[in-house]
Amino acid sequence: MNKKKEQLLTLIFVILLAALIWLAQNYFDKYLIRILNLGFIYVILAVSLNLLFGFTGQFSLGHAGFMAIGAYTTSLLILPVSQKEMIYLIEPIIWPLSILEIPFIIALLLGGLFAAIAAILIGLPVLRLRGDYLGIATLGFAEIIRVIANNIPQVTNGALGLKGVPEYTNLWWSAGFAVVTVFVIKRLISSSYGRALMAIRENEIAAETIGVNLTYHKVMSFTISAFFAGIGGGLLASLLTTIDPRTFMMFLTFNVLIVVVIGGLGNLTGTIISAFLFNFTLEYLRPIENGFSLIFFSVPKIPGLRMVVFSIALLLVILFKQKGILGEFEFSWQRIAQIKNSLISRTSEGGEL
Repeated sequence: MNKKKEQLLTLIFVILLAALIWLAQNYFDKYLIRILNLGFIYVILAVSLNLLFGFTGQFSLGHAGFMAIGAYTTSLLILPVSQKEMIYLIEPIIWPLSILEIPFIIALLLGGLFAAIAAILIGLPVLRLRGDYLGIATLGFAEIIRVIANNIPQVTNGALGLKGVPEYTNLWWSAGFAVVTVFVIKRLISSSYGRALMAIRENEIAAETIGVNLTYHKVMSFTISAFFAGIGGGLLASLLTTIDPRTFMMFLTFNVLIVVVIGGLGNLTGTIISAFLFNFTLEYLRPIENGFSLIFFSVPKIPGLRMVVFSIALLLVILFKQKGILGEFEFSWQRIAQIKNSLISRTSEGGEL
């Protein structure tokens, strides 16, 4: 399949996706739209984490910290001035945040930018670590961000959090940024930079031997991942309309990590499917927390039982589907054409027999 045909198919796909989003935004009920928005936000978060964990091989647990930076930055910049005067009860908000109110898109991008800057500052020393040590260090960073948010009430309003954040997030914003995230990361991993990242994942010593600059490529991957995590955090804040430091506890990173593992490390298609599967299943399993009866016994009301179900599902994936729900399959127009040709060939052979 030539490149022009692939571009045409991609354009048709984007047009169809836009049509589906328009239908969903105008005709679906608010509950379903909310789940879809969460699905697209989780696509942004999981695909960006997969760049770092799946393609570069760096085990990071700091995604919640970058999300918090993006969420607070976006919220503080889009909150109306009158709302800021109402909610800051402990201490008044500092200048110039007290008078700033800017468009949503600019606030989102600034949230991503500040998260990326934090990633550079943290990544330069931390990415020298490997394996579990890197995971512990990045988890510590996320916890530090949460503690800081709790203790600077003149900026973040402390434990009271930010309420009345304008609800700008809709399917156009969340789906649009999800498409941009997938496009950017897909292009990155298909380039020479992507091949260098995968070389680092396979063997850092060998990658360095063939001339790969480990520090540069690790920090680049970490920064891009953090940028999109900041964008995802901003979208999430505007969807929830209220945030506080508890929103960004470590379980949020674990949720994203579950999506990545179920989708498959280094598999973008699986990650996208897993993001929606996670959110829909999470919502539709909610009733089991209120208790239910089986044939021979009754299960009492157990808060958090649905996460137990997800933990079991994660264990099953790790045991039996270590490469994720799709295995080694990765969507591409070239791959689809190959499958189509293979099916036609088999049909022809069957007809001849």
